Amino acid sequence: MEAPRRTIFAMGGGGFTMEPENPALDEFILRLPGKAVPRILLLPTASGDAEKQVSAFNATYADRPCVATSLSLFRLGESGGISLRDLVLCQDVVYVGGGSMRSMLAIWREYGLDAILREAWERGIVLAGLSAGAMCWFAGGVTKSTGVPRPVEGLGLLPWSLSVHADNDRDRLPVYEGAVAADVLPGGWAADDGVGLLFGGERLERVVTSRPGTRAVRVERTAEGALLRTPIIPVLL
Repeated sequence: MEAPRRTIFAMGGGGFTMEPENPALDEFILRLPGKAVPRILLLPTASGDAEKQVSAFNATYADRPCVATSLSLFRLGESGGISLRDLVLCQDVVYVGGGSMRSMLAIWREYGLDAILREAWERGIVLAGLSAGAMCWFAGGVTKSTGVPRPVEGLGLLPWSLSVHADNDRDRLPVYEGAVAADVLPGGWAADDGVGLLFGGERLERVVTSRPGTRAVRVERTAEGALLRTPIIPVLL
């Protein structure tokens, strides 16, 4: 039997919360499972399960060919009791919203959701997200959970690092590059808002964008300790 395809789509920014008038990234995500009517689950944990994020998700996905639901870990008591594992593993896509990566990962680990999401990935469920919801799949990134950019450890499904909002959050990128140069974070990518990186297994397969004039940059530390930056021009959706 062929092993399930492990897919991660990590966005530097954009999507329904940042550009609701431009659904290019959201429509790209819905095509990834290869199903006529995919099931998609929003995890808004990083935002504190903000109603604004859930409403924006519903507004974008309600009139598209999919079955869209959201999971609030802060309101589990109102659900009448559910199996998180069963809920996640019956999806075709799990979409993680932006916010505080540090807080989100702490909450996920408390509920065992980190292990469930790894199982979902290994079973072939598409994992997608932006900002904190993109960095979380990597070995690490740079969070601004405390207001000051700092390196933070991720789930490590992908063995590299990611920095987000590279074109619009200027104080984050120098911290990211410094962390890679100092070997605090492994090499990885810095992605502008609107840019999405598609991984099949651990291999970067495509780089796309919803906005012209954006890019991703491959950031690596050489054997001599120098920083190597390689721009990547994404395909406009």
